[in-house]
Amino acid sequence: MEELRKLEQLQRTLTFMQSRNFNSSSSNDSNRFLASLILLLLQPCGELNLENKCSLISEYMPKISATFLEEASEWVSLEADEKGQFLFIFPLLRKRKLDYKVLDFMDCGSLKINREEVAMVGLEAMERANSTLEDFCRSYFMFHGMEINIPQMVFKYLPVLSFTESYIYQLDNLNEKITYIPTEGVTALGFEKVKHHGWAADVFEKDPFSPLLNLLECRGLLTERIREELSSGEEYWALERKLCCALMCKMEISVEDVMRAIHLKSFDYRVLNLLLYQLRGEEVNDLHMEFLSVSEFLVEISDDLFDYEDDVLENSFNILRMFVKIYGPSRAPAMLAKYITDAEEKYDNLLKALNPQLSSKYQRRCEEATKEGGKISGHPLGTWSIPPVIVNEDLYRSNCLKY
Repeated sequence: MEELRKLEQLQRTLTFMQSRNFNSSSSNDSNRFLASLILLLLQPCGELNLENKCSLISEYMPKISATFLEEASEWVSLEADEKGQFLFIFPLLRKRKLDYKVLDFMDCGSLKINREEVAMVGLEAMERANSTLEDFCRSYFMFHGMEINIPQMVFKYLPVLSFTESYIYQLDNLNEKITYIPTEGVTALGFEKVKHHGWAADVFEKDPFSPLLNLLECRGLLTERIREELSSGEEYWALERKLCCALMCKMEISVEDVMRAIHLKSFDYRVLNLLLYQLRGEEVNDLHMEFLSVSEFLVEISDDLFDYEDDVLENSFNILRMFVKIYGPSRAPAMLAKYITDAEEKYDNLLKALNPQLSSKYQRRCEEATKEGGKISGHPLGTWSIPPVIVNEDLYRSNCLKY
């Protein structure tokens, strides 16, 4: 909600600038920068009034140069890192020919390792990844003949699985910040991304998974299928940005893009599963992978139905949001129900092909997950319940902001 309020303030400021003919003709970035500067000047700061602030700007602005700001950026980055923002850093050591070890940021600095060559995860990303890791262990270990209640089995593979999922969550968090609500008049081409300093700058314009890929390759864990699934993650994030931008800009979207996105969304589970095969030196079981892929698809739909209102507020990808745009509010639930029915039929057929003991065990796990999640719409047990659709998302957000 706080992020939404900030975006609302930014939009109002841009509208005010337009009314005063204060817009820059150079780019949308320039207008957003000016709007942010105006909002900063309006923020209370001790006993300074607006005249004091304008005087300070006039006095010190000539002293601020690109070089000065670059030096300031280094100081800000150093301070953040010294406070432990990034806890674990795995250097990509093929170029350095060093042994693997956990390094802190100052170690990397002394070795003069380029941040772009380093796979890093922060504490927040690890915390966010924790629930996914728990669900993965409880739902997927059984497909490897592993028992979740044996700690040695869990902790043996946890470091690599945890680091990988945390790395993905870190990128996902950055993607969420990029998928912001654009201002009036912004087109899809003008749906610019948020700039971040340090190692994350322009990360999606390059190869965001390159550090992780190199790390896995050095560990002898990288396979072509893992590489493909991580590439699917990039594709999903790109589709999410494209589709969410289109909704906010009142543009058309295709059902092909939507279905492609929902199928790609659980790429992290598939990466973890493929990693577990590698860690255990096992051949990939394609039947299990296919079954779990269908299960993941149904779980993603279930989650989207449960999170529908929040996803509208946050401008996040949600299959029901997309179907309302494509088919209209009256047809969207029925069309989504058809996809669910088709997927459940495929799920049931694949479930019968599994080992009976494994099949029963997985169904019990699904029962547990449904009860723990408190969902009234769930897979594969329980009753599907599609929430009332939101016909006017702008009005819905506006009303929510009032409270």
